[in-house]
Amino acid sequence: MSRDAKPAIRIGIGGWTFEPWRRVFHPEGLVQKRELDYASGKLTSIEANGTFCRSQKPETFAKWHDETPADFVFALKGPRNVFRYVISGHKVRNPAAAMALIERLRSG
Repeated sequence: MSRDAKPAIRIGIGGWTFEPWRRVFHPEGLVQKRELDYASGKLTSIEANGTFCRSQKPETFAKWHDETPADFVFALKGPRNVFRYVISGHKVRNPAAAMALIERLRSG
């Protein structure tokens, strides 16, 4: 987003493959591999929880991109192993590393 652009409020959920949402948010009979397609048609953003637990391959990001509308936005959770290094007990141990991580995540 450019500095001149007005920020948008997006409505989303944390993840898209979540068992309790099946038959409640996702319709009965929807196969798991179609859950992202379905959710991205109803919402404007989804938090990608999988980026917190492990690194994702570029092909995975490309697949997610291809399965969602052009204006859809993913909120990527920062990797837990990096945050454990940078932040300890809610105090920043290494401010330079924290800022570098934030910039890396922001720039994609």
